[in-house]
Amino acid sequence: MQINIRKARQDDYDALCVLFDEIDALHRNHLPHLFQKGDGAAREKDYYEALLAEENISLFVAEADQTLVGLIHAEIIETPVFPIIVPRRYTKVDNLVVKAGYQNQGIGKRLMDVVQDWAIANEATSLELTVYEFNKTAIAFYEKAGFQSVSRKMSKKI
Repeated sequence: MQINIRKARQDDYDALCVLFDEIDALHRNHLPHLFQKGDGAAREKDYYEALLAEENISLFVAEADQTLVGLIHAEIIETPVFPIIVPRRYTKVDNLVVKAGYQNQGIGKRLMDVVQDWAIANEATSLELTVYEFNKTAIAFYEKAGFQSVSRKMSKKI
């Protein structure tokens, strides 16, 4: 199977909504107290168009046989000026999705590699992301890719 990685385009909107809905459903199913199904498309068209227009945001897709099977969305972040924070420029990976049936074929790794190259070209010094504790598959993937836990967000229902 030939996989092509490229920047997302305007005409990818509908196919990307399917991918976003797949990851949204995963989060809704595991964390229904945090995530719910919205009305309409998985992402508003204005939101999507703003992602494409922003120079500090990357949105790459994986395509197989003219079908989108994966996406990665990342953003360059500058730390705020604060005396105790070391100033730095890093890339935050916001979403990584590989469609069910296409996972475990190296597509996620290729998408991460493309974002890492993009981050380096944009003078970022690290890649960072957030992953929910339930998502053991994603955690294993990220650890294999060299990511390490830095902090933990905790919650208590009251």
